Amino acid sequence: MSDLNQRIEAMYRSDVRGAWTFVAVLWIVVLFVLLMSWPHIPDGGVRIVALLAAAAVLIFNTASVGAMVRNYAADKEFIYGLDIKHLDQMHGEK
Repeated sequence: MSDLNQRIEAMYRSDVRGAWTFVAVLWIVVLFVLLMSWPHIPDGGVRIVALLAAAAVLIFNTASVGAMVRNYAADKEFIYGLDIKHLDQMHGEK
């Protein structure tokens, strides 16, 4: 059973790393696009809307990934246990 727990933990850590990597890349891309488009937005009102929209995207996506990671942590034995079971079955059929 210890081997199963180690495999579950490894899969969970990999998914968490991927999720937070996605968030970091999202922040970089959104801020880069905002920075590059800023000089081309002549109206101050449109700049505020663009800034608020970028902030909303970043805040809500970061919060949703955080919630997903917490939920995965709570149910990782169920989620990853099923994955490992199915992966082992697939490898056994080959």
